[in-house]
Amino acid sequence: MADNLFEPLKFRNLTVKNRIFRSNISGRFDNYDGSGNQARINWEEKFARGGVGAIITSFVPVTIRGRIIPNYATIDSDARIPFWREVGKKVHEYDCKLIMQLSHSGRQQDVSGIENLNKKALSSTSQTESFHGLLCQSMTKTEIKETIAAFAAAARRARAAGLDGVELHSANGYLFTQFLSSGINDRQDEYGGSLENRARFLLEVIQAIRQEVGNDFHLQAKISAVEYNNAVIPWEKPGNTLEESIQVCKWVEAAGADAIHVSTGSIFPHPLNPIGDFPLEDAVRWYDLMLSSGIYTFRNYLLFRYRLLQPIFIFLWNRLKPKQRQHPITEEPIKDADLDPSFREFISTQDMQALLHQYQGISLSHAGEIKKQVNIPVICTGGFQQASYINRAIQEGLCDAVSIARPLVANNDLVKQFAAGKDVPASPCTYCNKCLLNTLENPLGCYDERRYSGDREIMVKEVLTVFQPAPFH
Repeated sequence: MADNLFEPLKFRNLTVKNRIFRSNISGRFDNYDGSGNQARINWEEKFARGGVGAIITSFVPVTIRGRIIPNYATIDSDARIPFWREVGKKVHEYDCKLIMQLSHSGRQQDVSGIENLNKKALSSTSQTESFHGLLCQSMTKTEIKETIAAFAAAARRARAAGLDGVELHSANGYLFTQFLSSGINDRQDEYGGSLENRARFLLEVIQAIRQEVGNDFHLQAKISAVEYNNAVIPWEKPGNTLEESIQVCKWVEAAGADAIHVSTGSIFPHPLNPIGDFPLEDAVRWYDLMLSSGIYTFRNYLLFRYRLLQPIFIFLWNRLKPKQRQHPITEEPIKDADLDPSFREFISTQDMQALLHQYQGISLSHAGEIKKQVNIPVICTGGFQQASYINRAIQEGLCDAVSIARPLVANNDLVKQFAAGKDVPASPCTYCNKCLLNTLENPLGCYDERRYSGDREIMVKEVLTVFQPAPFH
C-alpha cells in the first residue's frame, strides 16, 4: 500500500529518504529579536524523530523588516549561522534533511513588533491589504535590489550552517506573491504589468542565490498555483490563474530551481489554505492580539465575536470551498478498525472519510498540471494524511512528494504509523484549524481537545512538550 512513500526522492543536488516532507509550520518559539533557542530545536526534532524525509522550516525572515511576527528565528545576519547549524545537526541525527524557507512578509505582516513599529510594510504596491487592513508602501527599485541581496546572503548563511537547501516562500500572499499576483501588483515599472515583469523579482532572487552559492546547493520555490481572491471581499480582483503559474514555474526551473512546491490561495490564512474549519471560538480568544495591526482587524473581530454577525463571516469564508469536488484519484475507504475507539466517539468513520474526501489533496490536480510542464520534481501540500491516497498520487504522476503540516502536528509520528501499515493514523487531524488561531499567542500544537478524550490537561501537557528538554546554562 505504501510502496511509493518510502522510495528515496532524488533531486539534482539532494536525496531525501522518503516522499513525505514536513511543511513549513511553526509557532512563536524563538526569542523576540530573531535569535533561536532550544524550543525550536525540540520542535524540529519531533518531526525528524517521527520519520519524515525532510523538514521545510517555518517562515525564516531574511530581514527584520520582512518578519511576519516576533519570536520567529531569522537568518538576517551571520550571527544566526551557529544556531541554525545546531538545528541542522539535531535533524540530521535522524537521517532527515533540513530545508530552510527563506521568506519576507511584504505587506502581510501580522504583528510588526517594536523594530517595525510605525513603519509601513514593504510591498509591490501601496494598496492596503484587504483582509486585516495591513498598511504598506510600494518598494523602490533600491529596496528591491537590497531585498534581492538579502535573499542571496540568507542562502549563503543556510549553506554555511550545513543545511540541505533553501525554499523561497513565493506563495500564500507573502512578498513574492505580491509581485507575482495580477490581483495585487499594480506597479508601472519593469516589476509590474505583464506576467514576465511580475515574475522578475522572484527570478532575479533565484539568479542571485545561484551566483552566491553555486549550482550544487538545493533550491526550491513554493508557489500558489491558483490565487482566487480574498475570502471576505467578494469583489476583489482574483490573482494568477493556473496557466500563468505554470509559465512562472517554467521560468523558475530555467532560472535554476531544483523543485516546485505547490500550494494555493492569495493570502494566509485562506479558505483553501489551510483547508478546514474556521474556529470562531479561538478567533475570539486570540485574534485580539492583532487589533492594532490593521485598519480592518476590528471589523473582523466584531464578526468573530458576536453570534448574530458570525454567520456573515462564515458565509464569506466558506464561499470559496468546493461543495463537491472531483478528486484526481480514487481514495481508499477507511475502516472502523483503522481509528482509535476514543476517536470514533466524537467522529464516526464515515464522517472522517467525508473530511478526507473534502479536504485531502486540495491542490493535487494543480500540482499534476504543473508536473506535466516541468522537468524538476513537484511537491504538493494540502491536508494529506492517508497513506494509500499519497501513494496513488505519486504512482499516478500527480506529484513526486507531499508536504504535510497540521496532520503532522496532530501526529508527529505519522510516517512511522504509515511504515507500520496504518493507512490513516489512529487519531487523525480533524482539520479544525485551532492550531492556526492559537499560534498567535500560544505555543503551536494540536488544540482539538476531542483528540485527547476531552482532557484539556493532557492536551496542554502535550503542547508544552516543545519546551522539553530545556537545558539550563
